[in-house]
Amino acid sequence: MIPHTLDILERLIAFDTTSHRSNRALIDWVADYLAARGHPAWRIDSADGTKANLIARIGPDVAGGVILSGHSDVVPVDGQPWTSDPWTLTRRDDRLYGRGVADMKGFIALVLALIDTPHVAALRRPLLLALTHDEEVGCLGAPGLIARLPELVPPPALAIIGEPTSMKIVSVHKGMRVFDVTVTGREAHSSQRDTGVSAITAAVELMALIGEMDVDARTAIRADDPCRPPGTTLSVGMVAGGTAANILARTCTFRWDLRATTEADADRMEARFRAAADALDRDIRNRAPEGGVTIARRASAPPLELAPDSPAEALVRALTGDNDVTGAAFVAEAGLYQQAGIPAVLCGPGSILQAHQPDEWIAIDQLAAGGDFLIRLAARCAAA
Repeated sequence: MIPHTLDILERLIAFDTTSHRSNRALIDWVADYLAARGHPAWRIDSADGTKANLIARIGPDVAGGVILSGHSDVVPVDGQPWTSDPWTLTRRDDRLYGRGVADMKGFIALVLALIDTPHVAALRRPLLLALTHDEEVGCLGAPGLIARLPELVPPPALAIIGEPTSMKIVSVHKGMRVFDVTVTGREAHSSQRDTGVSAITAAVELMALIGEMDVDARTAIRADDPCRPPGTTLSVGMVAGGTAANILARTCTFRWDLRATTEADADRMEARFRAAADALDRDIRNRAPEGGVTIARRASAPPLELAPDSPAEALVRALTGDNDVTGAAFVAEAGLYQQAGIPAVLCGPGSILQAHQPDEWIAIDQLAAGGDFLIRLAARCAAA
């Protein structure tokens, strides 16, 4: 499979599918590839029509299929010191370089290469290729694809998300919520503090609360948490506000990130933050009726919570022989499948340590291991 996989991967890497761009050219190419081989595929447009998901069925039109899920978008290369063209697949020794080779076009290329092998001819349960858009900016595309599954394919048994895990099973990943907060005060000369409200000073109170909650979360880490770093984490990533040192700022905006191990933790921390923001909003409005605090949830994706007896766990452990319980601190789409009632795990070629970096790379032997895994999966689906 490897020579054919490399040909496909070269084509996939050439599509600049950075999240702020359209992915439609890649999706159209994959749809044509599948159509030429007689496999039905459905494109699912984003709300504005600029991007698309894809779901395809390889094998019989029956229930119990295995979803093989990958996101088509990649992170930006801007400002990174690449030593080769990020949109050209480059081989140096036993490594392949290019944006997305590990995260996660390598996995997608393997699935497409598998289609051209004899192993799929005997399938009694289908393999369902699922490609999504905008995973890197908050798992925005997957909900639309998952919502359409019941009308397009018979109920699947499980989902394998091919994130780069060095072909080890990852049973847990954190969830993510991202919030944009805007604090509006009233401008005044800095020497006349009583006549104005500094939006920055008010925003600092909320940012301090985020830091306080992060410290609290560290004291609540479970000894058996498999994620690294373990536990829920909170951070402020972006701040903007003010016009001059001697003017009380009228506005301050900041973006913060909550990565929780359970939805219950995320709900509790979001509620605590919103209660503090509501109290601050009332205080500001008492002094400046035109001011206040607004919160917009920019992105949200649930965690993948441990389900040791799920069919996804059983199948992937049987195929890999991996019996460790491993967690990922990064966010993926497995939690969305699990939330929809589809058991899911992460397992794919390459390492997350190489993802998002300049000169992103994947080892050839990782692609070979991924190909072997898919062949064993096809054999299992042929025997079922």
